[in-house]
Amino acid sequence: MTLLEVDGLTVEFPTRRGLLRALDQVSFSIGAGEVLGVVGESGAGKSLTGAAIIGLLEPPGRIAGGQIRLDGRRIDTPTREQLRPIRGRQIGAIFQDPLTTLNPLYSIGRQLVETIQTHLQLSDRDARARAVRWLEEVGIPAARQRIGAYPHEFSGGMRQRVVIALALCAEPRLLIADEPTTALDVSVQAQIIALLKRLTRDHGTAVMLVTHDMGVIAEAADRVAVMYAGRIAEIGPVRAVVQQPAHPYTQGLMDSIPSLQHRVGRLRQIDGAMPRLTAIPAGCAFSPRCPKVFHRCRVERPDLFDAGDTRAACWLYDA
Repeated sequence: MTLLEVDGLTVEFPTRRGLLRALDQVSFSIGAGEVLGVVGESGAGKSLTGAAIIGLLEPPGRIAGGQIRLDGRRIDTPTREQLRPIRGRQIGAIFQDPLTTLNPLYSIGRQLVETIQTHLQLSDRDARARAVRWLEEVGIPAARQRIGAYPHEFSGGMRQRVVIALALCAEPRLLIADEPTTALDVSVQAQIIALLKRLTRDHGTAVMLVTHDMGVIAEAADRVAVMYAGRIAEIGPVRAVVQQPAHPYTQGLMDSIPSLQHRVGRLRQIDGAMPRLTAIPAGCAFSPRCPKVFHRCRVERPDLFDAGDTRAACWLYDA
C-alpha cells in the first residue's frame, strides 16, 4: 500500500538574480514498511527533498509546484499550525548529528516524555513507561536506570539510538532519515542500519533514507532513487540499480566504489563536477560529464523512461 506520494515536486529560492530551481519535477512513492534510499552527490537535492516533505524548508525556499500526499492527504499546503500535529505524529525525522536534535539541558527521559505527551494523551506515568519501552526497543542498555541521563553522558552511537527513539516514540507512519549513520564508525553504522530495518519490519513504518553512501543503500533499502542536480536520474529496486545501473551517472557512481571481488589498479571517476544552481545546462544536467552524450542530450531534458528493471532519465532509453 502506497503511503507517501511525491508528484512533480519543485522547490525554488528567490534571489536578486532571479529564481533558483533547487528541485525540478521530483516524483516517487514509498509504501508502508518500505525503505526508499535517496542517494547522490552533495548538492543533488536529497536533504532538500526530505525537508520539503516534512515542512522544514528554510525561507526563502518554497514549494513552487507539485504535490506531496501522505495516505492520500495533501501535506504540501498546510500552515505551520496545521503541520504541527502531522510532524512527529505522522512523520518522524532523524538527522545526521544527534547533538543538534537533543537538548543538552534536558534529560533524555524528559525529552521523550514531552514528545510523547505532545502527540498522545497519556499521563506522566504512562508516558514515562512508554519512553522506557522505546529506549529498550532501540537497544539502550539499562533503559530504566538511564532515562534520567543527559545527552553528553551517551556515546555517539547511543545518542543516535536515542534520536531514533525520539523520532519513533509517537509511532509515525513515515520516517525521514537524513544521513543517520554518517557521523558513526562502521560497526555502529551496521547496528543502526539493522535497527532501522527491524523497526520498519516490526512497525510497518515507511522510511526515506537519505545518504551519499551506496553501501548503506545496498544494505538497508528496498528501492533506491539516484538524484542529480535536483532531479531523479534513476529509480528502481536496489539490487537492479546496484548490479545493473542504467543511467550513465549511476554507472559512474558504481564504478567509483571499490570491489571486493575484482582487483583493479585504479578506480574510475566521473570527470567534472555537479553544476551550480545558477549554471544548470540546457537539456540533461549530466550531459557535460556524460561519456555517452549525443546532440539531443544537450538540448532536451529527458523524463524517466523504462530501462530494464529500473527507470532512468536518459535519452538512451527512449524507445
